Amino acid sequence: MEEEEKIVTLIGTKQANVGDEFIFLGVSNSKRCEECRLKKSCMNLEAGRRYRIEHVRDEIKHDCSIHEEGVRVIEVIEPRIRVAIDAKYAFKGARIVFEPVNCEETELFDLCHPSGLKKGDKCTILDVIGDAPGDQGLKLVEVKRM
Repeated sequence: MEEEEKIVTLIGTKQANVGDEFIFLGVSNSKRCEECRLKKSCMNLEAGRRYRIEHVRDEIKHDCSIHEEGVRVIEVIEPRIRVAIDAKYAFKGARIVFEPVNCEETELFDLCHPSGLKKGDKCTILDVIGDAPGDQGLKLVEVKRM
């Protein structure tokens, strides 16, 4: 199995739970963050991307003017993302450039436009799950950004 690239960053103590996923919303505009000596370690993720907490380093807690119980050092990865794509491109191991499918049905919108994946992202299809709900010629796949 391929080793996942882990990123070391900081997160609020209350949010530091192994297995939890989150979307990094970007750098805070708070003056308190701008003046913080840890901001480069805290704001080192890419905005709009999904991350999963793989490890929490419990030995150190840092004070933070934003998080009431401070922040912890964590290791995150970008997890696999489940997405609906045109069936003609759905082959395990295929490399694709993500182009969101026009899903009109509400139930498929989140699968056609998953959080953490952007138009133009280069991805590898890790697994083909099966047909997407409805009869639209779509397959559900799990991808990993390259």
